[in-house]
Amino acid sequence: MNVKDYDRLAVVGGGTMGRGISQAAAKRGINVLLIEQDSEKLKQAKEAIEDTLEREVERWSMTEDERNAILENIDFSVGLESITDELFILEVVSENFEAKKNIFVQLCELCKPETIFITNTSTLSITELASATKRPDKFIGMHFLNPVSKVRMVEVVRGLKTSAETFQRTRVLATKLDRTAIEVFESPGYVTTRVMMPLVNEAIQVLMEGIASADDIDTAIRLGYELPHGPLAMADSIGLDLVLSWMDTLFRDLGDSKYRPCPLLRMLVRAGHLGVKTGQGFFRYDNDGSQIPGSGQAAAAYTKFVVESRML
Repeated sequence: MNVKDYDRLAVVGGGTMGRGISQAAAKRGINVLLIEQDSEKLKQAKEAIEDTLEREVERWSMTEDERNAILENIDFSVGLESITDELFILEVVSENFEAKKNIFVQLCELCKPETIFITNTSTLSITELASATKRPDKFIGMHFLNPVSKVRMVEVVRGLKTSAETFQRTRVLATKLDRTAIEVFESPGYVTTRVMMPLVNEAIQVLMEGIASADDIDTAIRLGYELPHGPLAMADSIGLDLVLSWMDTLFRDLGDSKYRPCPLLRMLVRAGHLGVKTGQGFFRYDNDGSQIPGSGQAAAAYTKFVVESRML
């Protein structure tokens, strides 16, 4: 593989993670082809990237020249047919097995045999996804954490048939992206999700039982263990619907009760309180996604809500 092959990357999916990865790659001088399924979603992705970069300029954390250079390194396109000779294809769509599988089945017909397929997933089986393709040896996972711009680590996940060559090349790509690559052999939740979800789930359980407020729970864990964020704020940032999806997957695949989602988490998702992206989760958020001080709901209010819900 030529060294210039690491200067190109196709990203399929312009959601939060897809945009973050595209920006991170473009910032490192990689030419990115960002692909969405229709023109409206592509427009939204482009505008979101432009808005993010503009805020960085306003905060003086980036110059206008740096912003312009990043935008020049990103091409926006509709449909998988726009992929040409990129040797790394990184899929970043929703955490849905069938959606991801369908994309890779299509890519198999469009891409060269040597193209490396990468999926960004936090819980799905790399081996199972790879089995739907004609190149399981060239299939691998890269689990980026949100926000991509701040987390300098990525889990590089090997499936059962992922070749050593594919892993090494993907690790070089991670280095090119200025990320520390952690080698992971496939297991539900890998390392980060599997370790963090019980902590998040237990924090939600403590809140539901009325032991402490959301504010105090996060303060205790954040200051007590010198973490940058508390578990409830972290869940809000991830998206409570995604947290619930991860918990359901881990509980189903591992069968361990510590991964059974807390009822309060399921209730909030059903109510549409998904965290930062909806402005309400365990805390409330302004239009910029900043947590409103003192907005952690009282523990007693949550307990009352749960009790009344079970009586209906």
